[in-house]
Amino acid sequence: MNAPFVAAIPSRFPTVDADTLARRLREDAEIAVVDVREEGVQARDGYIIFAVPLPLSRLELRAGTLLKRPRVPIVVTDSGPGELAERAALKLAELGFVNVSVLAGGVASWAASGREVYTGSGAYSKAFGEFVEHAYGTPHLKAEELKARCDAGEGIVVLDGRTLQEFENFSLPGAHAVPNAELPLRVHDFIASPDDLVVVNCAGRTRSIIGAQALINAGLPNKVVALENGTMAWLAKGWSLEHGRKVELQAPSNAAIEQAKATVERLSHRFNLSWIDEATLARFRSEADERSLYVYDVRTEAEFKAGHLPFAQWAEGGQLVQGIDRWISTRNARIVVVDDELGARAAITASWLVQLGWGEVYALAVRQTGDGRLTGPDRPLLLREPPAVELVTPDALKAELDAGAAWVIDLDTSLVYAAGHVPGAKFAVRAKLDAARDFEGDASIVLTSSDGTLAAFAAAELAGQRVRVLAGGTKAWRASGLPLETGETAIIHPADDVWRSPYQQSGDRLAAFQAYLDWEIGLLEQIRRDPAVSFKVFP
Repeated sequence: MNAPFVAAIPSRFPTVDADTLARRLREDAEIAVVDVREEGVQARDGYIIFAVPLPLSRLELRAGTLLKRPRVPIVVTDSGPGELAERAALKLAELGFVNVSVLAGGVASWAASGREVYTGSGAYSKAFGEFVEHAYGTPHLKAEELKARCDAGEGIVVLDGRTLQEFENFSLPGAHAVPNAELPLRVHDFIASPDDLVVVNCAGRTRSIIGAQALINAGLPNKVVALENGTMAWLAKGWSLEHGRKVELQAPSNAAIEQAKATVERLSHRFNLSWIDEATLARFRSEADERSLYVYDVRTEAEFKAGHLPFAQWAEGGQLVQGIDRWISTRNARIVVVDDELGARAAITASWLVQLGWGEVYALAVRQTGDGRLTGPDRPLLLREPPAVELVTPDALKAELDAGAAWVIDLDTSLVYAAGHVPGAKFAVRAKLDAARDFEGDASIVLTSSDGTLAAFAAAELAGQRVRVLAGGTKAWRASGLPLETGETAIIHPADDVWRSPYQQSGDRLAAFQAYLDWEIGLLEQIRRDPAVSFKVFP
């Protein structure tokens, strides 16, 4: 894809050209490339495959997760003009990052240099899935054959490798929810016979392929296949899915645990995994000013809440592989995946991360409860506390709205806005918010977001305006028992802030499915043309 070159505005930050960035991406030194456009814009217009999404609109919320040390080299990019990149670079500098530069000419200059530009969402991990299928010959099964064999009463075990929430949204009839990183640990509890066929599915392709190949790599003696094109293929045949099946994963049986021990040994040997102890992790932490360090607990969310290392963040192992650009921005950083003392989830996750080639991968199997451990959910890592702003309570805002004395701007994503917002609230993209243009009339302005944090950061930037923030955000409004309005009822800015999956698009859904599958399958040919992409294969 070749985009027209757009001249960049002068930058107060150092700039790098496309050739220099390409060279630096081939080196072993740390580098983080961040694309600060809205994610929907990135997906539509194209991006550099090594760039992670860090939209300017949500930068304060995501920077602490993605960027781990003040001196990490950061290259900021946008479409080309540079206005967004410049604003984001300034914000990063204000957050304490001291090695920030801007890609001159942005993605347009990268494309003009003859290099590959990728569309869609998460191209790096999605391309990896296609690469795995091709490199290892992962077997697959068509939807019609699966249905025929199930209808005939054959021994079929269908395992859904997506998250539990996704499974609750929709699932294949009779499928079991087993997120991908849990498969080698839990699969034995679902198999009744060595003759059972194990089918791994997801909503499309990637997690079906990765989940099936994970079980093959783990040494499962049963035949394992990926459901070709997942639930998209099932729906394309006109067959229905199940909805609302809420599942809680049960503890694996003793027999499954014994099988998983052998799996850990097998994966460790084949993929040459680097296991460390707590002392080594402590050393890594002491060196975190010189080497970026990402520590992710790859167990289930429930296990994480019950006990975890104080400095670990939670990322379900399958999701970390499925979308590494959501969790780790810095290439060639240290990445530690943490599990309980068995280590089965860490082993399978690390085996994939090693092949992804994003960083230096380590695994840690360790006690997760008791002294020196924390409980509770994962929390966003904010590098700066939200500024002090004037707040209004949900009940007080309700009264003002009823009196026509206030109006609300919702800065959450357009998907979240459509799912439920304060009645009458208008959706806006924070990075595009212009007080002079977007604030009309004499009514008081109230900003809201999911929990009010993003709204507070935005309010502090609107100098000269009396802007308040809904205390606790839209969650607090909901918790107060106040009504919500659904749909895209009042849109200030185009709702291109997020990428919409084919399941979330309006119009001809089957056509959207096919377009998505064509895109995903086409990634294999695109990375063949791209000398910068180099995944690893282990015999």
